[in-house]
Amino acid sequence: MTTFNVAVYGSLLSGLSNNHILGDSIYKGTFNTKEEYSMYSLGGFPAIVEGGHTSIKCEVYEVSTSTLLSLDRLEGYDQQHPSRCFYNRKEIDTSFGKAYIYLLDSMNNKEEVEDGDWRKYYEKRGSFLY
Repeated sequence: MTTFNVAVYGSLLSGLSNNHILGDSIYKGTFNTKEEYSMYSLGGFPAIVEGGHTSIKCEVYEVSTSTLLSLDRLEGYDQQHPSRCFYNRKEIDTSFGKAYIYLLDSMNNKEEVEDGDWRKYYEKRGSFLY
């Protein structure tokens, strides 16, 4: 069976609203990216873009092909039509090997999560309605 590592940083984190999608996945551990991103709040979930100076706190999971496809649907990623994607999927180096992460190309007029820790930001703000 083919598996992939995925680094998650928002609503897919353990205990948050979309973590159930990772139900059959293997939790590998936490990982902090290099300080080359910016995280923004889109309300009930975050987005990250390249080109900042923030390390993003992630959880890494080993996922099956079917789970990766479910994540692609959730994140609005379509490999066949990249110009129609909400998030893009990129492979990064982690302490658990290569992993996919979902990024936006750019972000304007949104609140920045300056320390890159969505869970802390989420808990400080209180729960969001989904």
